[in-house]
Amino acid sequence: MVEGGIAKADKTEFTECWRTTWKTPYIMRLALSAGIGGLLFGYDTGVISGALLFIKEDFDEVDKKTWLQSTIVSMAVAGAIVGAAVGGWINDRFGRRMSILIADVLFLIGAIVMAFAPAPWVIIIGRIFVGFGVGMASMTSPLYISEASPARIRGALVSTNGLLITGGQFFSYLINLAFVHTPGTWRWMLGVAGVPAIVQFVLMLSLPESPRWLYRKDRIAESRAILERIYPEDEVEAEMEALKVSVEMEKADEAVIGDSFVAKLRGAFANPIVRRGLAAGVTVQVAQQFVGINTVMYYSPSIVQFAGYASNSTAMALSLVTSGLNAIGSIVSMMFVDRYGRRKLMIISMFGIITCLIILATVFSQAAIHAPKIDALESTTFAPNATCPAFAPLTVPNAPPSRWNCMKCLRSECGFCASGVQPYAPGACVVLSDDMKAKCHSRGRTYFKDGCPSKFGFLAIVFLGLYIIVYAPGMGTVPWIVNSEIYPLRYRGLGGGIAAVSNWVSNLIVSESFLSLTHALGSSGTFLLFAGFSTVGLFFIWLLVPETKGLQFEEVEKLLEVGYKPSLLRRKNKAKDVVDTA
Repeated sequence: MVEGGIAKADKTEFTECWRTTWKTPYIMRLALSAGIGGLLFGYDTGVISGALLFIKEDFDEVDKKTWLQSTIVSMAVAGAIVGAAVGGWINDRFGRRMSILIADVLFLIGAIVMAFAPAPWVIIIGRIFVGFGVGMASMTSPLYISEASPARIRGALVSTNGLLITGGQFFSYLINLAFVHTPGTWRWMLGVAGVPAIVQFVLMLSLPESPRWLYRKDRIAESRAILERIYPEDEVEAEMEALKVSVEMEKADEAVIGDSFVAKLRGAFANPIVRRGLAAGVTVQVAQQFVGINTVMYYSPSIVQFAGYASNSTAMALSLVTSGLNAIGSIVSMMFVDRYGRRKLMIISMFGIITCLIILATVFSQAAIHAPKIDALESTTFAPNATCPAFAPLTVPNAPPSRWNCMKCLRSECGFCASGVQPYAPGACVVLSDDMKAKCHSRGRTYFKDGCPSKFGFLAIVFLGLYIIVYAPGMGTVPWIVNSEIYPLRYRGLGGGIAAVSNWVSNLIVSESFLSLTHALGSSGTFLLFAGFSTVGLFFIWLLVPETKGLQFEEVEKLLEVGYKPSLLRRKNKAKDVVDTA
């Protein structure tokens, strides 16, 4: 039990998870079936990055308007905000299983709408429906897995949801590559999301409700029956007793506060345990987004093109590598989250993220400075009426040809036709159009419109990969684990919903503003800005987030009841108390 500080959790090994699930495969069946929601979450996050490249080719207005590109990406996030908010209420009212089933139906509707969309606005509607499903799944899947897992392996099992999220992202890039040369490219990419939604719907029909939710609804016999399939026989009574104590306390609280949503919300913020839980839960969710991860996942091929790789296929193939590293990082998280703890993994992860972002900012800055120069003669003679309107060395004395390079050309909303002799030699700054792209290609040269040929491009890919490696085991999966176990049972759906909404609001802000930020600040300035946000997030994680490794839900409540302070601040307070009593 927790008395005045953090209880020491058992040294749970990754092998314990496999040993337990080998003896009781029913536990893994529950975790994997619910975790398909994570797969759908990850697939939607990843697939749009590749599909967007081809949507731009089919719809000229999307290609010309960065705000429309951002809207197509971020409307799923806007839908997820609503889905997460409503999902918290549905979780508490109708159960975790029903919430997952509803999310699957929404996924399927959204996938069908996008696959047959005749115009960009219809794609946006489909993205909103998918967003509803993503929002509900993002909070419900880890919650269901958490409540159906023995405490000693809970972190590893909830990490399966994180693994399936990253697996979904990796799968989406494979699908993107598979349909590159297929008629209807992006329609297939977006429509495939309906398949795993159908699979999960069928699987969940055969699985039970969360045992903790059933007990809360006085369906005690059903709850016991499920626990008997999850826990060894000698542990069932202890778990039932812990549930009984927790539920009785919550019912007493409910008698004072009330049972309506507004009353629950008011009661949650009036309850110091829930407030402290929300401070920790919301902090890790907001920090997860403001490190910039979903700009990498949503716009990964675009970032690769910023680094100087013009081909859509090459950009997606390189993005597949970063997505694969993300999946590997999730496996690492499963191995270490119950051994070293949630808090330590997140703090180490944040230090690595900040370092990689600063290096990426430096790499993109050097790439911009050393971008190929503009050949003034070729730019004005490349083809009739082909010269970039902004490139007028004879009439703009403050911008002579010597000051122009590829990056300045692209920022002037023009295209760069690289030299046919040497890729880093001066090239032509020409009009941004499909005709000019075709003319450039016809001469055996590469046409750039998002990034410039650069000797530093491979470094950007390397450190993008390292960024994913340090992100995935810590900030990638642990925030969802923390939020699945840090709230009292009565407020778990509500608390998880609030935290998930904060995650998706942050996601919306970051994803909607990324292309505009890169246009205004450049890739270098944007990554440096994310490094600053990450530093702030690291401080608040250190300050507010306790260690919950190996603790029973009831022990987590007692920890929050006392209140958490980092060990450094506890030592300072003890030293002050000694001085005061001297």
